[in-house]
Amino acid sequence: MKLLNYKNINLAYSDTGKGTAIVMLHGFLENSTMWDFFVDQYTKKYRVITIDLLGHGETECLGYVHTMEDMADAVHAVLHELRIRKAIFMGHSMGGYVALAFAELYADMIKGMVLQNSTARADSDDRKANRDRAIKAVKQNYTAFVRMSIANLFSEENRERFAADIEALREQAVKTPLQGIVAALEGMKIRKDREVILHFAPYPILLVLGKHDQSLVYDEHVDQIEGTEVKLITHPYGHMSHIECREDLLKQTLEFFKGC
Repeated sequence: MKLLNYKNINLAYSDTGKGTAIVMLHGFLENSTMWDFFVDQYTKKYRVITIDLLGHGETECLGYVHTMEDMADAVHAVLHELRIRKAIFMGHSMGGYVALAFAELYADMIKGMVLQNSTARADSDDRKANRDRAIKAVKQNYTAFVRMSIANLFSEENRERFAADIEALREQAVKTPLQGIVAALEGMKIRKDREVILHFAPYPILLVLGKHDQSLVYDEHVDQIEGTEVKLITHPYGHMSHIECREDLLKQTLEFFKGC
């Protein structure tokens, strides 16, 4: 990972391959390592940039709340450093929220977007209450919160099958500082609804949802693309389609990139 001095903190990113740029944004409690398999594949044809978002991975915390706009501005700083004027964005969960915030702030820089197990909708009141409970829980017992959070991202039938992956994810997640976790939860809780982007974006968008995703319930989010040009791919498992449906997701995204 390379480090960029951004507002007096270290902002970590990687830049590999050549061709059209693909910017990959990880989710909550994740970091750039989640994309390793995809980076290896994508760099055969594309230039791939991965970024550790604020308070995650090797990127330091900027404040006590990291809004999605804060994170989008950090992403923009990396692309400015690399002189990238246009890119395809792929965001997992919180990374999708950041991609949408970036799309609102820097619309001309987007060639296409993959929202993987993500949504353009703001948190419901119930979700906001869950974020507050999560903040309380992580302050009370950091390790227990992280361990439980990771397992719940997989569909029940896959928790045993991907036990080794879950353990590896936990090892990465516990490196996330408490401030980074709380700041991201606060930022996700207050994020704007950006459904309008799905209706009017001048670039192609792919939405990937999991039928048994406990974090983003399928039936509550599939109708946001009604009447839009957004392409939907439904996977039969949980929130972690880059692991639970890895090969399928690889083929589907490579096919999508061709049209961007």
